[in-house]
Amino acid sequence: MKFWTPLTALVLALATASFADLKIAHVDSKMIFDKYAETTKAQKDYDKQVKKWEEEAASRQKELVEMKDRLDKQSLMLSDEKKKELEATFLKKKSEYEQFVQQIYGKEGALYQKNQEISDPIVQKIKKTIQDVANQEGYDMVLDRAAGAVVFWKKDNDLTQRVIEILNKESPTVAAPK
Repeated sequence: MKFWTPLTALVLALATASFADLKIAHVDSKMIFDKYAETTKAQKDYDKQVKKWEEEAASRQKELVEMKDRLDKQSLMLSDEKKKELEATFLKKKSEYEQFVQQIYGKEGALYQKNQEISDPIVQKIKKTIQDVANQEGYDMVLDRAAGAVVFWKKDNDLTQRVIEILNKESPTVAAPK
């Protein structure tokens, strides 16, 4: 037991000394993402594509509703053969609509893929810029306040604004968002 007490004290002393030399900074990745000019441009492109998909889905849904209404209103006047034909057409259109919705809005659908396609390069550029700034300024570790893990921070160690300025300075987009 006497052996462990000095050993524990030695380990704690070394750990404390090691942590004392550690230089830690922090960023708010959400703020960086929101204020980066390329993010605004990408969001507009993404919103444009989403609007097209929403319009297509709405158009197909409207067509289905109109077909169903016609079928319901005319069902008493139609022959069994014609009624079955219209019902089959309706079911086919309904199936196509459901497939479209799944292809666009499903778990791995086009909406998800478009989001990844647009946001991944931005996220990678932000990460690289954070790493570059941290390396240039001699930080050993950078914590992300947006992740919710930081309870207290000194404003002096906040790299957020510097990262935003570097990203927007390098951005081909003309005007950075305010």
